Amino acid sequence: MRSRTLDERAGAQIAVKCENLQRMGAFKFRGAYNFLVSLPESARRGGVVAYSSGNHAQGVALAARLLGIPATIVMPSDAPRVKLDATRGYGAQIVLYERERSHREEIAHEVAAERGATVVPPFDDPRIVAGAGTAALELLGDAGPLDAIVVPLGGGGLMAGTSIAAHGLDAAIEIFGVEPEAGDDFAQSLACGERVTIPVPRTIADGLQTTSPGELTFAIARRHVRAVVTVSDAELREAMRFAFERMKLVIEPSGAAALAALLCKRLSGVGGKRVGAIVSGGNIDPARYAELLAG
Repeated sequence: MRSRTLDERAGAQIAVKCENLQRMGAFKFRGAYNFLVSLPESARRGGVVAYSSGNHAQGVALAARLLGIPATIVMPSDAPRVKLDATRGYGAQIVLYERERSHREEIAHEVAAERGATVVPPFDDPRIVAGAGTAALELLGDAGPLDAIVVPLGGGGLMAGTSIAAHGLDAAIEIFGVEPEAGDDFAQSLACGERVTIPVPRTIADGLQTTSPGELTFAIARRHVRAVVTVSDAELREAMRFAFERMKLVIEPSGAAALAALLCKRLSGVGGKRVGAIVSGGNIDPARYAELLAG
């Protein structure tokens, strides 16, 4: 999608990739389906286990239903209700945990060991990264040559897939990642030259509440990413409001990160250039959405 107002505000020519309109409402379906469809029949019979605050959960649950694979999802008790309900609606069993007290990855591996199931990681796996990268391939195929692509940045799966896909076609494309100010684990890690761990970030962007970059995704970021910038929760809300009012798009806070960075001109060197912006998802409870836009 294009918006003349967005171009004027950002000072660039922006092509918006609307993964909020993707099946199950987020790009996460791409990596989840790619991972599950690659499993041998013996592994499919054992089922899969994933851990996620929402969109990866829904992506795995839907992909599992389409492929006839039993799915169990480990989700935080404070996950958005709309994401919990959708995950259940796709037929997955949910195991809840307390975000501040338990480690979701450990719980997932324990459940998988008990059931003989396969763990589907949310971002740090080549199959997940490759699936996510198809969004960038579609963006470049539809929008034509781009000078830069901007992506929301949580664990780094979308950023990693975007980097590899884009640079496989044109090494000159600049890749920018955008994190919430409270969850700048990638920015800190890149500045230090090694992965760092931060406390669970307090941000409205529940899909970007990672505490540390993935091992694989961090290695890809060090090689491919031009810069990682941050935006505030207020700027995420403003980007959500802009998308609704000007583009008629419903976007969740995490999905609005790239637009927020462009609207607030956080990215250096993109003025006047052709820039792709990936809106990563639009799964948000209606009451919460109204509250954020009105706040």
